[in-house]
Amino acid sequence: MRLRTLPLSTAGIVLGIMLACAGHNVPWYVIVLTILTTVSLQILSNMSNELGDWLSGVDGTGREGPKYGIEGGGLTEDEMRSCIRIMVLVCCILGLGMIRASFKTILCLQSECLVILGAAAIWAAMHYTLGNKPYGYRGLGDIFVFIFFGLVPVTGGYFVCAQVIEPTTLIAGAAIGLFSVGVLNVNNMRDMKSDAANRVTIPLKLGEHRAKIYHTILIVGGWCLMMLYTILFTNGWTPYLYIITLPLYAKHLTGVWKSSGRALDPMLPMLVISTFIFALLAGTGYILQ
Repeated sequence: MRLRTLPLSTAGIVLGIMLACAGHNVPWYVIVLTILTTVSLQILSNMSNELGDWLSGVDGTGREGPKYGIEGGGLTEDEMRSCIRIMVLVCCILGLGMIRASFKTILCLQSECLVILGAAAIWAAMHYTLGNKPYGYRGLGDIFVFIFFGLVPVTGGYFVCAQVIEPTTLIAGAAIGLFSVGVLNVNNMRDMKSDAANRVTIPLKLGEHRAKIYHTILIVGGWCLMMLYTILFTNGWTPYLYIITLPLYAKHLTGVWKSSGRALDPMLPMLVISTFIFALLAGTGYILQ
């Protein structure tokens, strides 16, 4: 399941939920189902990515990252395919349950829009490295991560919980999206050697030095967007609580610039946890204002 990635998937949805809770009465069961749906999509993505990388030969002996189920001999290809089918079913059940809990029916415009968005999320989760033309092998992963780890969970999570669309949440969603792309970028910088023969990634296009510049832009850009959102759409000092995480991001960037290859691996969970804490503090501050 790649448990260390799960805080990243929940960062955006937690922020979206907390922004909604600040101005609306959100039932606890809607919150629970929304979080469970998000986590199930992340697990589906992780399993699909592992199978896709294995089938393409990316997860070979030269890979710098941790060993996973198929590569480590814990699962066969058929067993992983069965796991993926199960997770698709789980995503559908939880997603439909979430929509039903929020809007009381599946047969309304809002619900139907969310069903379409959910189907797109399932497709995106499965086709990063799996399928005939996986978008993750064509340098498009950054765009999809920005959308489905930033814009969709924050703005979509707000919509599910508040039952209204708030366009300003796109700014906060874009901030989380840039941090999430940063996680992918660290992963791709770490795996540049093993990826070179089988896939196209942004670090392979840019080279390591420029990929680190790109990474710095992602992190700084995320902070600038969240500061903009806070300045324009909040009051008081509590919405700035996320500034507490600034040293974590500074340490992360320092580590990225000093490291290469396998040495970059610790920078990945550091950014994941930093982003989760960032989102949690931002949402808390917004509720307390």
